[in-house]
Amino acid sequence: MVALSAPQALPTPTIVPLGDSALLVRFGSTLTDQANRAAIALALALDRSPIAGVVEVVPSLVSVLLRYEPAAGTSLGTIAGELRLLLSVLDDSAPVTTSWVIPIRFDGPDLEAVSAALGMASSQFVAAHNARPLRVLATGFAPGFVYCGLHADELVLPRRTEVRPAVPPGSVLFAAGQTAITATAMPTGWHVIGSTDFANFDPSGELPTRLNAGDVLTFEVAP
Repeated sequence: MVALSAPQALPTPTIVPLGDSALLVRFGSTLTDQANRAAIALALALDRSPIAGVVEVVPSLVSVLLRYEPAAGTSLGTIAGELRLLLSVLDDSAPVTTSWVIPIRFDGPDLEAVSAALGMASSQFVAAHNARPLRVLATGFAPGFVYCGLHADELVLPRRTEVRPAVPPGSVLFAAGQTAITATAMPTGWHVIGSTDFANFDPSGELPTRLNAGDVLTFEVAP
């Protein structure tokens, strides 16, 4: 198991109704390590102890969406009550389920600019980027897209001011204290720092994606 930062007190959640068949459990309005840990912990807890009538659980960076089936007699009040019981004992100390090593070719067109903006030579930036494992914060936005973080404060850089029309699958992106990996071609305003052969999306697979929120990734320079 890879050691990450120590768990801290989980933020107080807010339960927000969304229409007549969904609700959102929100642990913050901005991305923080604690809010993300709480969202992942809740999604895992709901996977282990499903709430009757809930038909889908979708974690994101700082919240978890629950869809339920009102036609089956499930009500918002019932689910909210079950959630409050679950949240009262929720903790983020569950062991990491899967660790991965991801080789990266640091050959992206923005590598030099990113390094310079952070006051580093490119070799220093690569070393700092790979210095410690990152957690999968969330998956989504596009099939197989993975958000990983959070980097140390000295590696925080805003997104680009211009959007690239398209980057290929396997692009390694960097911005806002995170590293992301694309699994499909897409436009992006993130900095492109490299590429990888690791593919997190196979629509023909029994499970179309390989990584889950909470997994731990260690990045290394591809041979």
